[in-house]
Amino acid sequence: MNKAARHQLATRLALNGAYFRYLKFMGKPGTPEAISLEITHDCIAKCVMCNIWKIPHDVPSLSVDQWLQILALPLFSNLRELDITGGEPYLVEDLPDLFEGICALKHKNLKSLQSIAITTNGILTRQVLAYTEAILRSLKAGNIELVVACAVDAIGPVHDKVRCVKNAWSKVDATIQRLKKLRAKHANFILGLKTTILPLNIDELDKIVDYADANDLFTIISPYIITKGRYLNPDRADDLAFDRQHIEKMLRFYRKGRLGWNYHSDQMIRFLETGTVKKPCTCGFNYFFVRYNGTLFLCPLIDIPIGNVMESTLEGLLSYRKASQVRRRIGQYPECRRCTEPGLERFSLPYEGWTYLTVLMKMGSESFLRMHHHMGLDKYF
Repeated sequence: MNKAARHQLATRLALNGAYFRYLKFMGKPGTPEAISLEITHDCIAKCVMCNIWKIPHDVPSLSVDQWLQILALPLFSNLRELDITGGEPYLVEDLPDLFEGICALKHKNLKSLQSIAITTNGILTRQVLAYTEAILRSLKAGNIELVVACAVDAIGPVHDKVRCVKNAWSKVDATIQRLKKLRAKHANFILGLKTTILPLNIDELDKIVDYADANDLFTIISPYIITKGRYLNPDRADDLAFDRQHIEKMLRFYRKGRLGWNYHSDQMIRFLETGTVKKPCTCGFNYFFVRYNGTLFLCPLIDIPIGNVMESTLEGLLSYRKASQVRRRIGQYPECRRCTEPGLERFSLPYEGWTYLTVLMKMGSESFLRMHHHMGLDKYF
């Protein structure tokens, strides 16, 4: 990064920081740049850290047409990235149709959209491969990246225990190996791993990074989260609690600096040392989460529903007094103080501005730029 580019980026971050603080003071929403859509609650795994799979199968989720109806709103003219999650997204039979519809919208109101991410447990190898190949064909026409994160919580039998599925590890490994072949054919395909740290897999972390390095995969590795919101799992808090030995092992792991997302590693070290997370968050300003049934949450971890997007206008819900009250308190909720979710950091840092500017100054241009591009944050500038 030359001096002029560094100055331009620093100026942009400073201005972003001032604008964000104005919005927060006023409780006003910004323009959405990233959103998460939980397109289904169905899942074939029964993970020890999550209760989404306990929702009865006959409880309906929004249809593909309804999701596309939401994304067709003019509100999303500045949307940069879209997160498709579940449940298990690949259980949605018309998943390729959703992506085809998104590509059609790219030429209308989704002109700023640059990437779509899907998280999968990778158990349904044939389905994941068939759908991903179809999706990549659609996204190529729209000049959109596909980011697939496969859930890998250990290399071997421990993974089966976490996912509560026989041969889960061999299945996700087979999925990854076949997805790698697709990646070789598609320049717009990014593949990686997402790991949830638990007492069960605390000794597997270096093995996971070794596997990721050997297969050229990005890594997202963070401790589990207890929340009545996204994961519906408060009843598991005692069973999943870390003891002092677990915490020391996590500290040793993060201090090795083996992950590309340096900022997250630094935050996790601080959290494990102090018991409190302190980082910027712009949930409700440039990001929000929509549950499988259309319920809107400004943050997926804070269990305060704002309303349902199928019953009220999204613009109206985001401007609603309740949304304004939640926005003003973002960063102060108990969930905020123990938030270890790295995904929420990505879109927050460019928008909040001042913290990311400090990171730039501390890291220096070369190291900062390497992290900046590795995490895809250049799409916000």
